[in-house]
Amino acid sequence: MKKTSLTNIVWKEGKYYVAQCLNVDVSSFGRTKAEALKNLEEALELYFEDFSISKIIRVEKPVFVELSFSNA
Repeated sequence: MKKTSLTNIVWKEGKYYVAQCLNVDVSSFGRTKAEALKNLEEALELYFEDFSISKIIRVEKPVFVELSFSNA
């Protein structure tokens, strides 16, 4: 079995932590960072049951950039 590394981010939103995979459009949440990551891992396993590993987008050295905008 081939092992694949994925790039993930975790942040707090209200009283929950959100974990998101940057390589594919999959995210999950939990009450702790560890729980959010565990739930993300489960969501990714389910995702890859239906989709090929070849659909993974390679993410190298992500940089967080803050943007500001005005809206009505």
